Amino acid sequence: MGLLVKGKWYDKWDYNNDEGEFIREESQFRNWITKDGSAGPTGEAGFKAEPGRYHLYVSLACPWASRALIMRSLKGLEDMISISVVNTLMGENGWTFEEEEGVIQDPVIHADYLYQIYTHVEPEYSGRVTVPVLYDLKQNKIVNNESADIMRMLNSAFDEVGANDKDFLPENKMTEIDEINEKVYGTINNGVYKAGFATTQEVYEKEVTTLFDALDDIEERLEHSRYLVGDEITEADWRLFTTLIRFDSAYHGHFKCNIKRIVDYKNLWRYTRELYNEPGVKETVNFDHIKKHYYRSHKQINPNGIVPKGPELDFSLDK
Repeated sequence: MGLLVKGKWYDKWDYNNDEGEFIREESQFRNWITKDGSAGPTGEAGFKAEPGRYHLYVSLACPWASRALIMRSLKGLEDMISISVVNTLMGENGWTFEEEEGVIQDPVIHADYLYQIYTHVEPEYSGRVTVPVLYDLKQNKIVNNESADIMRMLNSAFDEVGANDKDFLPENKMTEIDEINEKVYGTINNGVYKAGFATTQEVYEKEVTTLFDALDDIEERLEHSRYLVGDEITEADWRLFTTLIRFDSAYHGHFKCNIKRIVDYKNLWRYTRELYNEPGVKETVNFDHIKKHYYRSHKQINPNGIVPKGPELDFSLDK
């Protein structure tokens, strides 16, 4: 797993506090791509949207990276923003570019490890080395490594240089989108990790209960609404989707989030299948990478690294 301390890599796990609770570190690179290169929404340094200028580092297993990859596809940005894909195993050197089916190598410094990209732009960097990473090929800088920010940039920044006009952040729904995002992040997106990485029974039971209470609430919400914020797909749906699509294959078993499966929920299962079948989405989902990553990378949970064969899931809509 590991982290960088003043530019030096340490293979160290310290995600949990003294009470056994999983704590996620805040992303450190928070600059912004805008249409004209002006400052971001809260004053972050601005980078101009230009085709071919930016590169995206992702993992096909990671739900946070998947958010960015899906938005890149939905907005038709595949030819404007190139990508590198890391290996499924996050081991003693963190994310690597070791050869494996689906891996796309680093074109910048031909790195062996993702942490080398971080130290390439900030030699004294301290912190976690995460995906996604949005990189500026022109200035050799990391623009941003926060998936929520990257989603919002890709939604609109490139609209005047060739992206399509789909808008997943309609202004009249922004308040509701932000509210549902906050709830989903704390209880579901991060909730599966809070349950899975808990190191005491008490913490695990608290977190898994919170998680399924939230899923039950979303199930009820979808009884009266096709999507999270009305009848049109918004950013909020894609932020939830990347957790749901991994749930039965990884979180249910590996993270002990096993009170129910997503297939056991009428509305959530319908909703997950609809989003999966949106044009350009299923191509970003790789269940082989998902299962290999989770079951092989977390030795403290699954020390033998055995990857399950199942489950068999049918995402067709004609049922």
